[in-house]
Amino acid sequence: MKKFRGKKRYFRNLWRETALDQHNLDFGKEGWFDLWHTHLDFCGLGNNSLKMRREHIKAHISLYTNLLEKLQSFGKPYQLWIELNVDAGSDAVYIHSPNPNEDNFPVKIEHINWACPVPKYIQDSVNLGEFYVGHRNGETDKYYVIQSKADRSILKNPLS
Repeated sequence: MKKFRGKKRYFRNLWRETALDQHNLDFGKEGWFDLWHTHLDFCGLGNNSLKMRREHIKAHISLYTNLLEKLQSFGKPYQLWIELNVDAGSDAVYIHSPNPNEDNFPVKIEHINWACPVPKYIQDSVNLGEFYVGHRNGETDKYYVIQSKADRSILKNPLS
């Protein structure tokens, strides 16, 4: 495996992407989200080491927290969650709301085990006192769903 050069610049740019002004999002009266999501580790660099994976998870949590704060004044129902996949390149933060594209709100994420054992690399990056972590076996992948305990969005969460 080649040495990862430019790591400092890479992570500086990664943390810059957690700021909302880096994304073209409309939180105004006419705004809506149709399963909008972003992958902060699109290239899957978090697959190379746990240290890099943890840093990417922390960046996803930071973006999620910034979005949650902004959505408090959105004035419409919404869903906000993080998905952590086996492949780090598929990790993403999602926002969903009623939208004109399709009558698919609320999106139903079924069969989430909210009482699952949480892997150490997630425990190291996520404050379990502030966030719920659930596990789901999807059609093609297994992944973890993360949602803030303070979030008032309507992802079905049996622990709240």
